[in-house]
Amino acid sequence: MTDTFLSGRTALVTGSTSGIGLAIACSLAAAGARVAINGLGDEAQIQAALDAVREAGGGEVRHFDANLLDPEAIAKMMADIDGWSPVDVLVNNAGIQHAVPLAEMPVGKWDAIIAINLSAAFHTMRLAMPGMAVRGFGRVVNIASVHGLVASKDKAPYVASKHGIVGLSKVAALEYATAGSRDSGGVTVNCICPGWVETPLIEPQIEARRDGGGREDGVRALLAEKQPSLRMTLPGEIGAIAAWLCRREAHNVTGASFPVDGGWTAQ
Repeated sequence: MTDTFLSGRTALVTGSTSGIGLAIACSLAAAGARVAINGLGDEAQIQAALDAVREAGGGEVRHFDANLLDPEAIAKMMADIDGWSPVDVLVNNAGIQHAVPLAEMPVGKWDAIIAINLSAAFHTMRLAMPGMAVRGFGRVVNIASVHGLVASKDKAPYVASKHGIVGLSKVAALEYATAGSRDSGGVTVNCICPGWVETPLIEPQIEARRDGGGREDGVRALLAEKQPSLRMTLPGEIGAIAAWLCRREAHNVTGASFPVDGGWTAQ
């Protein structure tokens, strides 16, 4: 029997029409939450995401469109969701990347990566968290990255944005630490910091490293430089961690960053 500990709660997951975000949305739905998804995609992809979340939990799910580059669009989305059902669980997952050396980084790419990966989370948090405090329960789970803890070359805006969201989460955790109670669950803010996660986006990189071998050979070659476990995390495993952070028993888990990186940051 599924433990529907989020029954009666509403969750918003940004960047949740595919990949890690969709897996998190499904995990929260399986825990009983009403889910607002947000993300890119054509009508068919959005419908497929809605169907997947609905099938995972059987509860109400809606897609809320917003250009996360635009603070006004974010504010409208948050108001629309609040009119539907106030947000109890906020997962900031949306993110973009562009990898070139610092001196070659287009200014527009810097601005867009900071806006989507960091500023959008600031806007959703500032709009959702006061209501969480009033209700005595709230969970913010920010999907940072191993690059929120360590750096890599050619990823200046991405690393800056992910380090930034780790810092933002710590500040918010401190500001809301006394909200609610042990019984109500309190208001917590945490980061999940994945290393390599098995999504369709990285299949070309795996293929490029097979060197005549099988797919698993390509995976091990890809991870060998950074991730000692030589195995990737599945999106659903990130979803399970996000769901656990939403449990009432996690009321004192706040301001933390959880590396899910096969030992990457232990080196």
